Amino acid sequence: MRIGELSKRTGVSPRSLRYYEEQGLLTSSRSDVGQRHYPDAAVQRVSLIRQLFDAGMSSRVIATVLPCVDLPDDLGVADETFTTMTRERARIDADIAHLIETRDALDVLIRANSRHRAELSAVPEPVAPSA
Repeated sequence: MRIGELSKRTGVSPRSLRYYEEQGLLTSSRSDVGQRHYPDAAVQRVSLIRQLFDAGMSSRVIATVLPCVDLPDDLGVADETFTTMTRERARIDADIAHLIETRDALDVLIRANSRHRAELSAVPEPVAPSA
């Protein structure tokens, strides 16, 4: 498939797909006129790349991790990527813990705001004196 179709099927812009190629995250073949052509498996590959980006990984880290997907039976590759993957998992766990703390702090503020709004709505509106 060409870059436009891959973009349509994945929801990722052609510009991002070209960037993925520049970073070594995605590969394509070229036609005689230089058009990029991707295999059907590229859809799943782009989905994985997006998921890793969404988790906060940089393209450099993703490039370090992807060989374990490409060469799952290579012990050397598995060993090389293990440290990176465990480090990224620890970072994500720390991010999750921070998000939970932030959500809990917001819950406290929401409860306080709800009580305050209830108190304000219980106060009768002042009546204007009649003339």
